[in-house]
Amino acid sequence: MWVEGTVNDTYIRRSLHTASWERAQGLAQEIESADDPKAPPPKKEEPVALEKAIKEYLADAKARDLAESTLSKLTTIFEKQFLTWAKAEGYTLLREMDLRAVQSFRTTWKDGGLAKKKKQERMTGFFWFCIRAGWITTTPTLNLKRITVRQKPTDYFPRDEYARIIEATYQLDEGMDRAYDIEKRGQRLRALVGLLRWGGLRIRDAVTLEKVRLLENDDLFLYQAKTGVPVYVPLPHNVAEDLRNVPPGPKPNPRYFFWSGNGEPKSAVADWQRSLRRLFEVAALKNGDGTPKRCFPHMFRDTFAVENLLAGVPIDQVSLLLGHKSVKITEKHYAPFVKARQEQLTASVRKAWGDLAPKLETPEPDEPAKENHPVQSTGPTLVYSNQHALRNA
Repeated sequence: MWVEGTVNDTYIRRSLHTASWERAQGLAQEIESADDPKAPPPKKEEPVALEKAIKEYLADAKARDLAESTLSKLTTIFEKQFLTWAKAEGYTLLREMDLRAVQSFRTTWKDGGLAKKKKQERMTGFFWFCIRAGWITTTPTLNLKRITVRQKPTDYFPRDEYARIIEATYQLDEGMDRAYDIEKRGQRLRALVGLLRWGGLRIRDAVTLEKVRLLENDDLFLYQAKTGVPVYVPLPHNVAEDLRNVPPGPKPNPRYFFWSGNGEPKSAVADWQRSLRRLFEVAALKNGDGTPKRCFPHMFRDTFAVENLLAGVPIDQVSLLLGHKSVKITEKHYAPFVKARQEQLTASVRKAWGDLAPKLETPEPDEPAKENHPVQSTGPTLVYSNQHALRNA
């Protein structure tokens, strides 16, 4: 259809590029109300493709200098999983993503509860990025129900289990015929296990630890606090000596204890995780009911925290050693192991007994008093602490 006429003393004759009468009437009204009638009608913005939105979201995440591990997770979620699923289901445009679509995508997740919760939070962050970019007006995750996570109590290695793990590092060398592994594998694992347990490091930080961070007095430099004050943790002397004398790897690097410095750190971490899984198999730890205990490298870090809390180290100091951003994170995972808090709870309960507490019977004067034998507590025992509670820290 064409439009012809005079608007504001200006003669107009042009094609409207439409065969719809209703559409033509709307375009004619836009021309009449425009400041410049000869100007072509404004073009409608093209819908944004989902692939383009994901690409720009990941580029923005990289521009914000996020950690490589975070960028890797985002790439896996949005490029390898979300975009692949969307193409298979026939979704190509961002605006096609609604609540039903996101719910359908969520049914494909095979992760654990906590991982699902984190993934849903990242999906919400992606759609908010799209809103800020002006591509959509509302997020399809707005009415998406939250994922319930059943938090399991923090598990750790008590003294006897840690001793069995150390003993297993010697058993790894038995019956081995490969040239490199015969003498070095168990010794290197023993040094790494000691560092994880007594330093409280994450496995990535332990694997990529630089030698200069271990001082002559056996203190290990952890990180620089926001106040500018360096944070150290003392290591037992034998653990520090195991680190100083750790055999070099297949591709030694004088800068690191366990890493060659080549490739991505996550590749080196994956290699050590496989070695630790083998170590746990040899140790063959059991639960109280006789079932195999599930063991993970992060449990050495949990052991570091639990042992210090049981030894009476204040939770704010433990939080500082762990490098948590807030003490609330430490309380979330380790509050049941705070010794002072447990003692206060016990005292409060005993005080609440009042006159209802059972009274000890006093023997008659003519009867010999019965000999009192010490009663052994059946409750949890206090296991050894880290360097006498971090040297009375």
